[in-house]
Amino acid sequence: MIVWLNGTHGAGKTTTSALVQPLIPDSRVFDAEKVGETLMDITPRLPSMGNFQHWPPWRPLVVETARRVLDYIGGTLVIPMTVLVEQYWREISTGLAHHAIPVRHFVLHADQDTLRERIEGDTVLGPSSFRLEYLEPYAEAARTWLHGEAEVVDTTHLTPAEVALQIAEAVKS
Repeated sequence: MIVWLNGTHGAGKTTTSALVQPLIPDSRVFDAEKVGETLMDITPRLPSMGNFQHWPPWRPLVVETARRVLDYIGGTLVIPMTVLVEQYWREISTGLAHHAIPVRHFVLHADQDTLRERIEGDTVLGPSSFRLEYLEPYAEAARTWLHGEAEVVDTTHLTPAEVALQIAEAVKS
């Protein structure tokens, strides 16, 4: 099984994935961003697209990597990864379904002011214009398709531990 934690930057995906993993038996965190980083390391560089998710190989490589890891070790993969383009989500979810891999898709949501505060006040990564640029695309995806495709967890007034517990309980039920 895959527990996919979606949402924009500042919603708490990475923090939550580290906290939810010990709460779900036989689970591991798989950061699909590492697949993008591998593609970014190709030399000469692939055509500039602004985001590795736009490279056509990224989506099937995420599916194939997840499938191979699950075939090898079993259990559950917790994947903290923002996917705001509906077509990309369809490619990934259809690819996983093709391999009969069940997916629990959660969107970690917070209001725009909270997200902006979290990004600007991030003491680990620091303020980031790149992360701030995704606030409006997230809001648009949330309005048009994303919230209808997932279980939405409003993180605005919850601690990361509370969010992780809510997700783990939902997965176990």
